Amino acid sequence: MDRLAIVVPCYNEEEVLKLASAALRGVLEDLVQKGKIAGDSFILFVNDGSKDRTWELIEEEHRAYPGRVAGVKLAGNVGHQFALTAGLITARDMSDVTVSIDADLQDDVNVIEEMIDKFHEGNDIVYGVRKERKTDTFFKRTTAQAFYRLMDLMGVKTIYNHADFRLMSRRAVEEFSKYGETHLFLRGMMPLIGYQTDSVYYDRKERAAGESKYPLKKMLALAFNGISSFSVKPISLILGLGLLIILFSLLALVYALFSYFTGHVVPGWTSLILSIWFLGGLQLFAIGMVGQYIGKIYIEVKHRPRYNIEKVICNGQLTEDGD
Repeated sequence: MDRLAIVVPCYNEEEVLKLASAALRGVLEDLVQKGKIAGDSFILFVNDGSKDRTWELIEEEHRAYPGRVAGVKLAGNVGHQFALTAGLITARDMSDVTVSIDADLQDDVNVIEEMIDKFHEGNDIVYGVRKERKTDTFFKRTTAQAFYRLMDLMGVKTIYNHADFRLMSRRAVEEFSKYGETHLFLRGMMPLIGYQTDSVYYDRKERAAGESKYPLKKMLALAFNGISSFSVKPISLILGLGLLIILFSLLALVYALFSYFTGHVVPGWTSLILSIWFLGGLQLFAIGMVGQYIGKIYIEVKHRPRYNIEKVICNGQLTEDGD
């Protein structure tokens, strides 16, 4: 029987953590009773440097349900993508399959059973995909659609309307752990793994409690990180813009020479305008060309530690500093 670990990244989630724990424990108990997962399956909460009582509540849940609730405490706030990665890699050696889900309970926990069924059918990754965005505001729905279109335009493979609610087999997590970059965009990395995948569809709910940890500023930062980590097309666009400006400068040269020889020009204007246009285009061309190489190097050489695990609590045991 396969052991399931449900990985839940948490940042300032004291208002919703016990609700999330109860809901996810209910899912585990149901799946165990149905014989779809092992009896020692568990929830792994990852505390991402929370400033409230999140970690204390995780410890309380662990003491109350030592076989069902485990926890990872990161040494500082490293962001959702790093926290989720820390949870996945920590759970890798303790489980056969993982499901990642946010603590806000907006993702439908009831489709986890369908994910497990698709895993048993031979899928290594199962994506949780929103059916529609009718509950979103016009602004959020429009910007989200623009985000996925932009990603596709830039050559970044993503699953439309999928965030970070997904199932991964142990070998999929093992393969993911080989990706060593420190600017993570998990939605773009998962399709690169290449194993057999499928999707489940659900209606996203309202947040159970607390406030969203992904305001517009963070969403824009995530989008930029995704594009810059997986594509050098923005640099190529700069290169193309430089070539276009050089072309316009040549057209301006024809016009300037015509004006000069016909006498309809202010003295010194010809040399000034040609210098500005040509040098501007040449600079953009040079920046774009150098950027082609810097962009590739940038993707390859990021080897900084991505997170530091301060504590791990599992099955009533405490491990300090991730040892």
